[in-house]
Parts: sequence; C-alpha cells; structure tokens
Amino acid sequence: MRIAGSTVLLTGATGGLGQAIARALAERGASLTLTGRREAVLEPLAQELGARALAVDLCRREALDSLVEEVGEVDILIANAALPGSGRLSTFTIEQVDRVLEVNLRAPIALAHALLPAMTQRGHGQLVFISSIAGKVATAGTSVYNATKFGMRGFATALRAELHGSGVGVSTIFPGFISDAGMYADTNVALPPGVGTRTPEDVARGVIAAIEHDRGEVDVAPLSLRASTVFAPLAPDVAARLTRMMGGDRVAEHMGEAQMAKRD
Repeated sequence: MRIAGSTVLLTGATGGLGQAIARALAERGASLTLTGRREAVLEPLAQELGARALAVDLCRREALDSLVEEVGEVDILIANAALPGSGRLSTFTIEQVDRVLEVNLRAPIALAHALLPAMTQRGHGQLVFISSIAGKVATAGTSVYNATKFGMRGFATALRAELHGSGVGVSTIFPGFISDAGMYADTNVALPPGVGTRTPEDVARGVIAAIEHDRGEVDVAPLSLRASTVFAPLAPDVAARLTRMMGGDRVAEHMGEAQMAKRD
C-alpha cells in the first residue's frame, strides 16, 4: 500500500503512540484525519501536521457512527485508540469492563465494518490494528486487557484471510512495554530484570512497514518478549509460573493501581 497521497484515519492520536504514528505518516505524505478525546492535545497536533482533527469518544456508539459519516473516503485505517485494562477483574466495575470492551475491541471492528465495503469496491486499502504483546501472552492481573487484545488478534487474522485477493490488507501490531510515552510509561512501574522496552518511534516504524509491505503481524518488542509469545501458548502453566518468579504479577498489579483512574 502506498502511503503518499493516501487518506488515513488514525484513532487514539493524542496518546504517545498515536502521536508518533501520526508524525511518521505525515512525513510520508499521508492525508490524515486524527481522532482523540483530548482536544487540547488533538488540535495542536493536527495543526502541526496539516491534518484534520475530530474529537471523538469511541465509547459512545452514536459518536462512532457520526465519525464514519463525517470522515468520508479512507484508504488506511489505523485503529490505535485503547483504554487501560490492567488490574484484577475484581477491581473493575461492570461498567468499566463494558467501556474497555467498547473502545478496545468493538470500536475497531465497527470501523472496519463501516469502511471495508468502499475499500473492497476500490480494490485497495489497509486495516491496521494496534494490539499488544498482551494479545499473544496472557498474564495475571490483565484479564480484561488480554480479552480485548486476544480478541483483536483473532478478528484481524480471520479478516485478513477473508480479504485475501481483494486488494485490502489487514495488519496487527503487537507492542511490548513502550518507554517515553503510552500506558506503561505513564505508570512509572519498574520492570523485572532483563525485560526491555521499545520506543513510540519503533512502533511507528512497525506500522509503516506493515502498511508498505502488507505484513500480517509485526511484533515491536525485545527478543525476550517475542520469545514468550512462542513459548507461552505451548506451555501456559509453565509460562505463568516463570512470570510469577520474575515478578510479572507484581508489575501487573502496580500497573493496574496506577491506571485505575484512567478506566473512565
């Protein structure tokens, strides 16, 4: 998929990952429509990049419908918006669970459903879903977040197979822990020894590569985390025990506490 001259809809543009992705796309000549809830961040970013800004709360289905009507023709969708989902299930209200499911999983599916017919009719397009290593490896203390990111991977993988030969590609990006900006960086939680990080710019490069080369999946994580995505599905109980020994449960618990205020 050629980025220069393409129309791009990027959700979650006000977060650290979203800003890095937006700048990378703008550098390659994309025509951007940026969405986010924080207008104070969204408007300056749009002005900087010569983009269109649409303030949207993806938890509100009527707002999502209005976005689809207003955005017009889209060549590339990048579904990046997400709410934190760390914390044990017992610490969530059911309303908070619904909100995470709505933003992290239903909204990307609904956007793909709305934009896909025009893409297939034109015979070109790209759907890019920003998931997480948590979409491949489940850990204690992230059950709600795991549910949304595993669901996104399943949806994207099946949709890619459905669209084979249509000219429309589907890609999923799996970031690990990201430094400098994003959900993990905002918590200031220390990682276990040997667990490294990547940067928002690394994620942006992964998105660019996925679009330009129609890659089905792109992991943006150190070798140790990428290796866990292979090992954990084969031996989940052993992987869970190793995670506990390394302090992974503590990290998830602390991240859940730090992110609790952002669930709403």
